[in-house]
Amino acid sequence: MDHLLSDFVIGASAAESMAEFLRHPTVVDLLPHLVPARLSLARPPISNFKVAAVGLGADGRVFVGVNLEFPGLPLHHSVHAEQFLITNLLAHGCPGLTAVAVSAAPCGHCRQFLQELRNSSSLQILVLDDEFRPKNKIPNFMPLSEFLPIPFGPHDLLDHQTPFLLENQQNKLDLLPETNSPKLTSTNGNLTNKNPQISEETETLLREAALDAANRSHAPYSGCPSGVALMDCEGKLYKGSYVESAAYNPSLGPVQAALVAYVAAVSHGGYERIVAAVLVEKEGAKVKQEDTARLLLKAVSPKCEFHAFHCQSSG
Repeated sequence: MDHLLSDFVIGASAAESMAEFLRHPTVVDLLPHLVPARLSLARPPISNFKVAAVGLGADGRVFVGVNLEFPGLPLHHSVHAEQFLITNLLAHGCPGLTAVAVSAAPCGHCRQFLQELRNSSSLQILVLDDEFRPKNKIPNFMPLSEFLPIPFGPHDLLDHQTPFLLENQQNKLDLLPETNSPKLTSTNGNLTNKNPQISEETETLLREAALDAANRSHAPYSGCPSGVALMDCEGKLYKGSYVESAAYNPSLGPVQAALVAYVAAVSHGGYERIVAAVLVEKEGAKVKQEDTARLLLKAVSPKCEFHAFHCQSSG
């Protein structure tokens, strides 16, 4: 039945067929059986501790997340499996998450990140790690409220009209004139000669993709949405939106989100295949991504050309 799968997304009908074929009562019961095989997709070169999370989206699709670490960078640049999972849902327009099976108990960072979802306390989580449960006990799904019993989250800071993470978000941003934006640079900050692989048409596509990602960015606490688009050596585009947490530190940067899209698409392809990147963020933002984006891209793909554009709220 593996022919029904992509590495990181399983269609609703394919997931139902797989559950039926393997004689699981529901797709939720299928989730823990998909986790072990996804561990090989993780990229933790620093800790060598692989984590995989498999979740059921509100639309019936099944999504996969794994942890990513980046040598040479501080550990807070890492992407946790649960963050990868949520970013994967966001990239595919899935409106919610109902259940998650994960290979290891979610850390406090991830429990807090999951709080950004509407009705997060009822999110069902199953931990496969034998150390997490008493001996001879079958693992069971438990609500997030049992993992984080006294939560602090968006309900403490946002009104009822503000969209939560995964809900329809439109930041209504437009690009400023190109003359207000920095010149094309490499990730080390030096001006570069134009890469012949990167045509004006490609630059326009990258800029529009990054703007679209910024418009979908979940940044209700700072009011500083941003987005990144990447291009690989084959000319394929990958985009990611900045996602904030009410606790601030678990927030996920737009480059990390775009790298999630890249890994989800190419599985085992190296980051050095990324040849161009565009960031879009507000001019004069209180939270600026440009320097951090350049730092991260320099570490993973030193020859990547980087372009930052500014945007503003339309109207």
